[in-house]
Amino acid sequence: MIQAIAFYLFALVTILSGAMTISSRNPVHSVLWLILAFFNAAGLMVLVGAEFIAMLLVIVYVGAVAVLFLFVVMMLDIDFAELRAGFVRYAGIGLVLALALVSEILIGIGAWSSGKIALGRRAAPIDPSVGNIRAIGDLLYTRYLFVFEAAGFVLLVAMIGAIVLTHRQRAGVRPQNIARQVARRPQDATRNMKPQVGQGVSL
Repeated sequence: MIQAIAFYLFALVTILSGAMTISSRNPVHSVLWLILAFFNAAGLMVLVGAEFIAMLLVIVYVGAVAVLFLFVVMMLDIDFAELRAGFVRYAGIGLVLALALVSEILIGIGAWSSGKIALGRRAAPIDPSVGNIRAIGDLLYTRYLFVFEAAGFVLLVAMIGAIVLTHRQRAGVRPQNIARQVARRPQDATRNMKPQVGQGVSL
């Protein structure tokens, strides 16, 4: 019973958090909703017995969201004085959300201790005697190898696109010429001037 309650709770909060992520006008609020969605998705992974994926969601994705938050702060003009002024006003709502998150964690721990949902056996049948991490490795590099490589290629394209979009030419700053730097010979990089005493150095 507690497994079904935890599943529907985590799934509902994940869907609502995803909807609020794309509908919030404030980018900071969108990032916070996205973090909440990742935490609840990690709870769903724990319920199906994929503890390794749950830890990846919390460590990798939430850590990456923190980096995303830094990029948003650097690229957008956000009034931090206004954000600090609204901290006290929304302190009650934040406390309620924190209590709700703690209660979700307690429900998830109770559901996990009572037994795992057998959904993972239908999605990707594995040997029950094999550990979670080894089973994921076997599936990624055998059955889902091309999908895994395609996901890495999509992330590479997204990274290149982000670099291209954020790159700006500033007036007075010379662009870096990589080919010219690589083609430069060591004997052209330094010169021994041997100045005479009292004459200084000619530039």
